[in-house]
Amino acid sequence: MEAATRRRAMPLLLVLVLLAAGVPAAFCVTNPQDASALNSLKNQWTNFPSSWSSATATDPCDGGWDGVMCSNGRVTSLRLSSVNIQGTLSNSIGQLSQLVFLDLSFNIGLGGTMPASIGSLSQLSILILIGCSFTGSIPQELGNLQQLSFLALNSNKFSGKIPATLGLLTNLNWLDLADNQLTGSIPISTANTPGLDFLTKTKHFHFNKNQLSGSLTGLFNSNMSLIHILFDSNQFTGPIPAELGGITSLQVLRLDRNGFAGAVPPNISNLVNLNELNLASNHLTGSLPDLSSMTKLNVVDLGNNSFAASVAPDWFTTLTSLTSLSIVSGQLIGEVPKGLFTLPQLQQVVLSKNSFNGTLEITGSINKQLQVINLMNNLIQTADVTSYNKTLVLVGNPVCNVPDFSRPSSCSVQQENMVAYSTSLSKCASTASCSNDQSVNPANCGCGYPYTGNMVFRAPFFTDLTNSATFQQLETSLTTQLSLRDGAVSLSSIQFNSDDYLQVQVKLFPSSGVTFSVPDLIRIGFSLSNQTYKPPANFGPYYFLADPYIPLAGASSGGSKKSQISTGAVAGIAVAGGLLVIALIAMVLFALRQKRRANEAVTGRTDPFATWGVSQKDSGGAPQLKGARNFPFSELRNCTNNFSDSHEIGSGGYGKVYKGTLVDGTRVAIKRAERGSMQGVTEFKNEIELLSRVHHRNLVSLIGFCYEQGEQMLVYEYISNGTLRENLLVRGTYLDWKKRLRIALGSARGLAYLHELADPPIIHRDVKSTNILLDDHLKAKVADFGLSKLVSDTQKGHVSTQVKGTLGYLDPEYYMTQQLSEKSDVYSFGVVMLELVSGRQPIESGKYIVREVRLAIDPNDRDYYGLRGLLDPAIRDSARTAGFRRFVQLAMRCVDESAASRPAMGEVVKEIEAMLQNEVSGADGASSAGSSANEFDGAGGGARAHPYSDTEITRGSCGDNASEYMPYFEVKPK
Repeated sequence: MEAATRRRAMPLLLVLVLLAAGVPAAFCVTNPQDASALNSLKNQWTNFPSSWSSATATDPCDGGWDGVMCSNGRVTSLRLSSVNIQGTLSNSIGQLSQLVFLDLSFNIGLGGTMPASIGSLSQLSILILIGCSFTGSIPQELGNLQQLSFLALNSNKFSGKIPATLGLLTNLNWLDLADNQLTGSIPISTANTPGLDFLTKTKHFHFNKNQLSGSLTGLFNSNMSLIHILFDSNQFTGPIPAELGGITSLQVLRLDRNGFAGAVPPNISNLVNLNELNLASNHLTGSLPDLSSMTKLNVVDLGNNSFAASVAPDWFTTLTSLTSLSIVSGQLIGEVPKGLFTLPQLQQVVLSKNSFNGTLEITGSINKQLQVINLMNNLIQTADVTSYNKTLVLVGNPVCNVPDFSRPSSCSVQQENMVAYSTSLSKCASTASCSNDQSVNPANCGCGYPYTGNMVFRAPFFTDLTNSATFQQLETSLTTQLSLRDGAVSLSSIQFNSDDYLQVQVKLFPSSGVTFSVPDLIRIGFSLSNQTYKPPANFGPYYFLADPYIPLAGASSGGSKKSQISTGAVAGIAVAGGLLVIALIAMVLFALRQKRRANEAVTGRTDPFATWGVSQKDSGGAPQLKGARNFPFSELRNCTNNFSDSHEIGSGGYGKVYKGTLVDGTRVAIKRAERGSMQGVTEFKNEIELLSRVHHRNLVSLIGFCYEQGEQMLVYEYISNGTLRENLLVRGTYLDWKKRLRIALGSARGLAYLHELADPPIIHRDVKSTNILLDDHLKAKVADFGLSKLVSDTQKGHVSTQVKGTLGYLDPEYYMTQQLSEKSDVYSFGVVMLELVSGRQPIESGKYIVREVRLAIDPNDRDYYGLRGLLDPAIRDSARTAGFRRFVQLAMRCVDESAASRPAMGEVVKEIEAMLQNEVSGADGASSAGSSANEFDGAGGGARAHPYSDTEITRGSCGDNASEYMPYFEVKPK
């Protein structure tokens, strides 16, 4: 009793000491799971905003942590662009289950692999990791993020193939994977796998500057909404797909610097909204495309291909919107049409390395914006160019050998005399030069630390870099949209880089003082990373890469803000804290020793959970065990080669899963909680207590656990064939109708055992296709009991509990009433049945499979029951059987909105068994009862299993109980 009193007094003592030292006590409003996840993120970073430091004693959701925004105590937004984070991204990111916005852009020191647990963020709408240093492959789990509308992973070091599961992101508007090291082909859908051709709502395909290869045939279709297609600087081959001509919304098409071959499809002329067309540096043949109907074209580059020789096409003089025309090595012959130089918007003409001949006439109403005419290495014999005084290059033409040629300067290699625009600092000429990495602020001529970076425009609609009005528009838009002081934007180093992108160095200055605050950096960074900032229309698609912000670059862990607590207060805190720590340690050690002695006196051995409850993260009483083995940490470390990456087979919000082999040769899967994970505590306890007391062939077996050295690990039997969802998605063709019936039957048996034979009964609460595992023989095993609930005798019928589960599988009645019963599992299982029928996830493209099936069913359709458009193609032929119709009818009973109208799992088992028996008999025509039994259980000989228990029973020993649950067959030995 005395020890318990001391423990209760310790938190009060801590508060009193802090108050005496002048530190305000903060009341935590952040959900504990989210707070744990944020602390786990911080623990893997060597630098983070100073407001995240524990010394500030603030709560993340109480306005204390920069970049964290919350709703009702749950973290909904994590925006930390440009704050110089260094380290890796913790798996605990997956615990922030209500996260909508995640932006970690412009942190060059943030790298490593992207954790697959990001795929658990089911509410995520925006994911931006621009300009970091992430490596490894892009996780296929991103395909789970059905709400995602904006995905930008550009300017990292991602490698490997683009996961086909990105094709499931049917709400995606923006997809940018550019400037990485991605290889392989663009995933295109098949009968069993998704592809990017599913992304009909996406407007931006940015895949440029990778090492992608293969053909694009099949990727595009007329249902797409694309406006920007940027595939330049890759290794694509094959023809340019004719389907491109059907995407009439397209504004920018860059396929240059690849290996495309064949003729340009003639229907490309249908792209009447196109502003830029760049097909340069490929292997294109045939004639130059007819662009005469594309009246909005500003920039055209068709150079360095193998087109057939031809005279200049008529559209050279009719496309009045052209600002730049470039066809280098285009096999052009005849005379250069003089009408070309009178086009009203033209700024640049590059027609070098062709075979133009005759006389060059640059006369009449020459457009004053025309800055460059490059006709080097042609066959031009004479020229009348007196009306033009800008850059003209005629090197390598016969006209340069004419003695009295009026423009001899055009016949030598010239340095371009154009000077690109830069923001004027003339009014600050008297300002002394700034030091210490500061720059002159054009708004007030003072010195300050600007936020700098390169703004890169991938397809601008102009080429003139001297036009001050153009770039002053850019300055004004940056000032206005980023809420800066007038004149606080400086542009310099404007140039077209080696990728033909317009690159502009941007400096943004704070409105007051000499530095930006961290919140201002985050605000500006987010506006530039998620395309909130919109440049003037003629600048086209852009991305921004920020430089490390100098005042933060040298900051240590915890940021650069100085403590506001006085020296005396700090000293007082230090002394009081030291005494408190010593007292706490002494009391904890004493309590542990006393408890250990008491336990050992009673049990004669050490309790593996003797320390349960000592750590603040533990909750509730220690797990109650029934036979699970207690593994030492050293044994699990050895069997996974010290938890090496090569043994990792999965991950989630709880932590990582590793494959290992015990000393006796048993293959196991080890789920290891990430240190600091609060999500894992309840799951850990639940799974140990439940799985150590239930045993069934269709439930994943718990072999043991490890709870020592700060570790929480669960050891399961190893299930080799992955989840049902993975098999439907990737290997769907292997799952014929009979296999799917067996999987449904096995899963139903496992759930029926939990509901009807476990004592007390167990409600799983998270039945879904990713929690059904398949072994080597495709036997189904229900897994993941972290959310499960016991139903005691006094609560038989339902439990009042907070709604938990997975969107798409949730029982609507449970959601509305929070009254949990076995029928909630039945509803979720019915959704799984519809997945088996359709191959689809419960929610795709905003459509719910239950509603879609309910609306589509047509009893008068004798072939497909009205479901032809929803069927998985792998089982379409099987849909014509009576068993298929019965299966769908049973699924729809399971997903009835009223729990009372749903069948029990025992009834579901009996019905699926009967379907499978008929399916086997119908397939074989004369199949024996013995083979039928084997189809159900995979068991040979004269024995078969009770549908729920794990006990083998024979004829004569079944009794009424067995016949109640399943048909009884005489089984003949082979």
